[in-house]
Order: sequence, then C-alpha cells, then structure tokens
Amino acid sequence: MSFQAYLDKVEEKTGLTPRQLVDQAKERGYDSQDVKAGVILEWLKSDYDLGRGHGMALVHVIKKGPKIDAKHVGTAGSHRDESDTLRLDGKDTKPA
Repeated sequence: MSFQAYLDKVEEKTGLTPRQLVDQAKERGYDSQDVKAGVILEWLKSDYDLGRGHGMALVHVIKKGPKIDAKHVGTAGSHRDESDTLRLDGKDTKPA
C-alpha cells in the first residue's frame, strides 16, 4: 500500500482529512520533537480506532510534513507513490 493510500484510508475510516488530524495533533502539541510516536498512536487508536500502519503514516506527516523520500516515487514496488508530496486535504483533491 502506498503512503498516500494509507492517508486516503485514514480519511475513509475517520471522516476527517489528514490535514484536519494534523491540525488536531498540533493543537495537542504532538508535533513537538519531544513527543514519541507511541503517544500519538495511542491517541489515534483511542479516538479514531486507527491501527499502527495508518497511525504511523499520520505520525510521519505530523512530525515531518507532507514530503516523503523520492525513492518510492514511480517505482514498481507495493509502496510506490505518484509524488514525493502527499495530499493532506482529502482524497477528492487528487489532481486530474
């Protein structure tokens, strides 16, 4: 599953865009470098019933922003993405 596919699935499961969840995380101070991934994963599990895979995709975006390593862009592997910048405003914002 691609990184973007994880984020799209998070939106389906929660009804919130990745950006809305990132904003909530920032309000809680979870974007601080001192906050460990486990704290964020606990929040996502308890409030949204998200598992580790989907949660870790959000942890990356919360901590590092929407850029991902270009090594997966355009590859043939199962984790390939179309772009090195993830869409956070919802799966319906996909460019034509």
